[in-house]
Amino acid sequence: MLLLVLLLAVGLAMDAFAAAVAQGAASRPGFGTALGIGAAFGLAQGVMPLLGWGLGQAAGDWIRAVDHWIALVLLGFLGVRMIHQGATLAEDDPVKPLTGRTLLVASIATSVDAAAAGVTLPALGAPVLFACAIIGATTALLSAAGVYLGAAAGNRFGKAAEVSGGVILIGLGLKIFVQHQFLGG
Repeated sequence: MLLLVLLLAVGLAMDAFAAAVAQGAASRPGFGTALGIGAAFGLAQGVMPLLGWGLGQAAGDWIRAVDHWIALVLLGFLGVRMIHQGATLAEDDPVKPLTGRTLLVASIATSVDAAAAGVTLPALGAPVLFACAIIGATTALLSAAGVYLGAAAGNRFGKAAEVSGGVILIGLGLKIFVQHQFLGG
């Protein structure tokens, strides 16, 4: 049971990890900001399966019908924004890390799959709150590490890292959309 929950947690954390790497590459934030981004992604990723589980009890089919559209729009918006920033900023202009409303949008967008996965939590045989805590903690740790990994790449590649980060976010949105819309994911 614990192994299944950990595997689910790592799988669900990959979208947030990729977004964190992109953010680290774009803004190269410090330790506190990396922890904040990790905490925001982890909190969203931990709460969304609980929300999905609750809503799944009432409307599971409806959630699965729209979650991929939500992820596509939100990640697409953030990706286009990053590409625009990367293309228009001078090489030495600092990029602001995700904060406030933008961090909230990114956290929700990368955790839409977790809401859908929440519908399936009873099948794992683990208590729902325990599973949500493991999912959230795993995502927080991987996302904070992803910010640092991205920062290392960003220090080396500058503006191209931000544009690439935007492309990654758009790609994540498209991946989620295609998986759910055409591949039965």
